[in-house]
Amino acid sequence: MRTDDDHSPISAQDAKRLFADWKAAPAIVLAVSGGPDSIALMWLAARWRSTLARGPRLIAVTVDHGLRAEAAAEARDVKRLARTLDLTHRTMRWTGEKPKTGLPAAARTARYRLLAQAARASGATHVLTAHTRDDQAETVLMRLLRGSGIGGLAAMARESERDGVLLARPFLHVSKSQLVATLKKAKIGFADDPTNRDTNFTRPRLREIMPVLAAEGGDARNLARLASRLARANQAVEILVDGAERYLALRDREAPRAGLDASAFDASSFDAKAFAAMPEEIRLRLLKRAIDRFGHEGPAELGKVEALLAALDQAGAKTGKVPRPRLKQTLAGALVSLTDGRIRVEPAPPRRGRAD
Repeated sequence: MRTDDDHSPISAQDAKRLFADWKAAPAIVLAVSGGPDSIALMWLAARWRSTLARGPRLIAVTVDHGLRAEAAAEARDVKRLARTLDLTHRTMRWTGEKPKTGLPAAARTARYRLLAQAARASGATHVLTAHTRDDQAETVLMRLLRGSGIGGLAAMARESERDGVLLARPFLHVSKSQLVATLKKAKIGFADDPTNRDTNFTRPRLREIMPVLAAEGGDARNLARLASRLARANQAVEILVDGAERYLALRDREAPRAGLDASAFDASSFDAKAFAAMPEEIRLRLLKRAIDRFGHEGPAELGKVEALLAALDQAGAKTGKVPRPRLKQTLAGALVSLTDGRIRVEPAPPRRGRAD
């Protein structure tokens, strides 16, 4: 696809390449809010689908978070446009009390949950979103400011699993200006969400400083390129971690029950000395994998896993200078213990409620 002109409309041939990976899917949910990016997603996907002799069913889904009075009318506008494109449309509503803090994150979680629900109900294997190169650049900046690791700085993947469906982003290397140009050429209108300019939120604040960063070389194209390169490095490290898992399992006399690669069992146990001999990044990822596998409170935060790894080292797991090192901590719903030269990760027992 052309990338030399960020303001050029996306052609039919460009669209064919953008959506080619999903032509064998039985059905696809398109996440369409009504803004320019998602309207372009729906229009281009419908245009692409019309060129196929056989292709996936397309279902446009709009999530109304119930946060703006205009949202219901915007959903109806999306439905009308979907009809002209011969697409099925559904509106999903986020009901119930909304949190007073952390609203953007809560709204995002609810959005993906409802999109996945619509996908399962429609027999769709994929949910396509309209995240652009500009969104990718903002995500890199947000995660950089939070001190994320390599995996976090790799930002959004082209395809990933979430809530039991595959989440795909065909526009990660496409600028927002190209999508707007595409709609203008097709004479298709779109909604303007004022929250995208509300500087009470992080993304709009970062959006305001992007021109300053671009003048120093930190434009969306370069930030997205950084994300791609870090994703490549992260993939390589993950392959090394896979090998480390197999090594720990194979060298253990009780493997695979005692090895890290023991997801079929109710716990993971491995030799602390062999674990300690590995590079810190590998040990960190092995530990996080085991915690995420056996915990029941969602993915463990990287900083907390780092602190736990440091505690294991301090307890003597790394140096072996402590005669009988011991440690027991819970993290993300997993119980991690160091006893008799072995590190064990298992589901933590239920928390006891406070007595009345």
